[in-house]
Amino acid sequence: MRLPALSVPFRPTLLRRIAWLRWSKWLAVPLFTLLQYALSPWRSLFFLALVLSAGLSVFLFLALRAWELSLRRQFVREAPLPRFLGAKLIAQYPQLSARDTELVLHGLRQFFIAYLRSKRQFVAMPSKVVDAAWHEFILHTRGYEQWCHAAFGSLLHHSPAEVLGRDAKRNSGLRRAWFWACKEESIDPRAPTRLPLLFALDKKFAIAGGFTYVPNCRDIDNKAGSDAYCGTSFSDGGGGCGGGGDGSSDGFSFSSDSSSDSGCGGDSGCGGGCGGD
Repeated sequence: MRLPALSVPFRPTLLRRIAWLRWSKWLAVPLFTLLQYALSPWRSLFFLALVLSAGLSVFLFLALRAWELSLRRQFVREAPLPRFLGAKLIAQYPQLSARDTELVLHGLRQFFIAYLRSKRQFVAMPSKVVDAAWHEFILHTRGYEQWCHAAFGSLLHHSPAEVLGRDAKRNSGLRRAWFWACKEESIDPRAPTRLPLLFALDKKFAIAGGFTYVPNCRDIDNKAGSDAYCGTSFSDGGGGCGGGGDGSSDGFSFSSDSSSDSGCGGDSGCGGGCGGD
């Protein structure tokens, strides 16, 4: 399956710029070094010129890298996804309308952005219905590979939807997804007043076997036996339920004070917020 033709300006400009920046930024250091050597007739000034050129090279490299990542984020947010994904989702979940599938695909973009902004570290999938869309996309291998190459520079492998548990790696992956999904919608990931779309879709569309989230652990009625998960449980940098996570190594850090008034401390916990059953 070939990737659908990308609308202007993606094909003639954005994709070419991404491809050019991917390689050109690595030429900055040797290029400036050779240039300074050629323009330095006095040997005594060569080492000074070399130091200055190295500094300019690093600056240029970082500027080109930032530009490349900005273009990749633009691609993920705006480049068209295959049209067949909506029909595949409706076939699997008949309660969805065409408009509902657009929201699900927006959630998939939010997941891709979280992966890209996590510097392509592992990011876990928190939604069953978004995972279904991702899986359908992957089945069309060639189109998915082309899309990933433009978005990330390499293939993003699939991992199934999940919740906080005892696996430290997966807990860290979920925290990355939560942090960057919140950032996309200007939500404070440590004190959320609402859920980002990626974490709200399963409940919104009553997905069988899906994961239900609420923004704050205090919103969960433990006495009623709620099976919901809470957003503030991601602020526990210690790995949820004994996972020993590494929240501070992901480019962001959450408070590790699990005894705060978030409602997740002590024996009362937050029910499913730490992995449920």
